[in-house]
Amino acid sequence: MLKVEKLHVSVDGAEILKGVSLEVPAGEVHALMGPNGSGKSTLSYALAGRDAYEVTQGAATLNGENILALSPDERAAKGLFLSFQHPTEIPGVATMNFIRTALNAQRKARGEDEISAADFLKVARAKAKIVGLSDEKLKRPFNVGFSGGEKKRMEMLQMALFEPRFAIMDETDSGLDIDALKMVGDVVNALRSPDRGFLVITHYQRLLDYIKPDRVHVLAGGRIVKSGGPELARELEQSGYDQFIEAA
Repeated sequence: MLKVEKLHVSVDGAEILKGVSLEVPAGEVHALMGPNGSGKSTLSYALAGRDAYEVTQGAATLNGENILALSPDERAAKGLFLSFQHPTEIPGVATMNFIRTALNAQRKARGEDEISAADFLKVARAKAKIVGLSDEKLKRPFNVGFSGGEKKRMEMLQMALFEPRFAIMDETDSGLDIDALKMVGDVVNALRSPDRGFLVITHYQRLLDYIKPDRVHVLAGGRIVKSGGPELARELEQSGYDQFIEAA
């Protein structure tokens, strides 16, 4: 599924990732944890193809295909999805038109039939109920006037609609209450399958109470410094990151 090998990434000339190696097999959910500034978001942006995140060394493949050679839209069409820590607003762009256009662009790139407006509306409304978004919210410009929690619900709506092959969730739990955390867990658990993978980036154990990871990795100083089972997240909750910062 996703394989990252000795990845080095620089931003504005400063090296942030210093040889990250990570493998998430199909069918598994892996959690990536670490202190602020360790490079977690840098890894997610580099894999998604965000501008200014320069890969200077290393490799990253999705199902054996080099994704670093692809544009961001090509990576999305291959099934790579990124849930942002801070989702953006797009004034003047209708939410439903935006999401349907993005979905159909991916379907067209994969040689699939586009979804009609009527069929999309039916599916989107059903998924919106699951993530807790009202019809009124769906009629607004994309994310405009949404609270932080509502923007995260919109991210989960997109993930539920796109059904990506591999999803990277960059601190989706940031600013969420208990009900919203449970909703995120419900969406991820509903999408779990033998041919899909997840990389869940988080600071805290609380999200992992709802999304049970198969493996947990600790990123510090731009490197993976420890990996283990789900119990590693609970260990971090109790002892913090200091020991890993020193190791890095």
